[in-house]
Formats: sequence, structure tokens, C-alpha cells
Amino acid sequence: MGVRLMVVDDHRLLAEALASALKLRGHRVLAAAAPSAGAADLVVSRAPEVCLLGTASPAEPGVFDPVARIKKERPQVAVVVLGPVPSPRGIAAAFAAGASGYVRHDERIEGVERAMMKARAGEAAVAPQLLQGAFAELLNPAAQPDDEGARLLRMLTPREVEVLVRVAEGEDTRLIAAGMGIAPSTARTHVQRVLMKLGVGSRLEAAALAARTGLLDRAATRPVAPPPQPPSAPAP
Repeated sequence: MGVRLMVVDDHRLLAEALASALKLRGHRVLAAAAPSAGAADLVVSRAPEVCLLGTASPAEPGVFDPVARIKKERPQVAVVVLGPVPSPRGIAAAFAAGASGYVRHDERIEGVERAMMKARAGEAAVAPQLLQGAFAELLNPAAQPDDEGARLLRMLTPREVEVLVRVAEGEDTRLIAAGMGIAPSTARTHVQRVLMKLGVGSRLEAAALAARTGLLDRAATRPVAPPPQPPSAPAP
């Protein structure tokens, strides 16, 4: 039996893509909306069985205030958070606010669907590996908090970053090649390298990962290396 749900995310493209995939699997999507700042009003008014709430910053103070309001006014609604690799504080904050589950943003659609079903049944929907990772971090805290966006950005060359930005903007191989002044075959190779380095299988997954980890925002402020200067002529 399908789930009556809502998908709310600051990135409308991601919300609509996930909603479309879930509709194809027989679920009834009441709304796919952005931004998540208006999530509480929307969910309270529509009263779905499950709300999928996307966030890029699970450890940020106040990010789960909408969850707390939803659970206060519509306690029967199960909220499943979709977010990046979380810190223990992020997972704890989500559940403390009343969330029924936490799913990584790069989880396959089958995993999201399983989490929805468990949450609707009143069970905690969180992958064992996420809990293991959280406990491991609590027991062995890192000297500095992991910034996934910065880590991913360091893996990419400046040209690959430009390719990723263009992919996130919806450009196909032909447009990427024309915009960068390179051959389509070269553009295709760059795209495949970006997907491989990010560990994703499609352009949509790459765009989703970049958006949710803040990689795109960081890419916009990344300093561009100056072009090499020709050697100066020796003094006479």
C-alpha cells in the first residue's frame, strides 16, 4: 500500500525528482516543495503520513525547528530527514526534535522507501552504518569536524569543478563543451571523472551531492589560479 507523503527541500529540483521517483513506485505525493523554511505550515495543513525533509546542515542550530512544530501539531506525521553524512550532533538533533528517521541524501530510492515504510509503522528509520559511524565519532572524536563539501572539492581539479557546476545547472555534454571551448568527447571524459571521484552513478546524483554538501557554494568562492606568466626577458 502506497504512502501519503510530502517532499520538502530547499532545492526544488531535488524535491521534484524524488517525488517523481516515489510516484512511479506507487506512492501518493501530496506536494513537493521548497524552501524547507515553510515546511511546517505546509505539512500541518496537508497532514501526510510521512514528510521527507531535506537539509544540507543537520548540525546547524534550529534547523529541525520545523520538525518539532510538526510533531507538536500533527504528532501522527512521521518525519524522515534526508541529509549529508551526519555528525552525531546532527542525528541526535533530528531525533530530539521528533524525527522518525535519518537517511543519507545519496541513498538509493529503495532505501528511502524502506525508511518511509518503517517510519509510518512507528519504527526508527536509520541505517545501522549511520549509527555505527556516529558512535565511532563519539568514541574517537576528530580534532576538526569533517566538512564533506570541502573534502569533495579538494578531490576535483579546477576544470572538473567547472564541469560539476555546469552539470548542476542542467547543461548537457554539448553545452558543457561549447561553454568551456572543448570537444564533446573531452567534456564527456571530464563528466565521467567527476562522477567517479564523487562516487555517484549519474549526473542527477552528482548535482544532489554537490548541492547538499555545500560544494557548489564553495566552488563559487574558490579562488581561480592565475594563468601562467611567460618568463621575463633577461636584463640587457
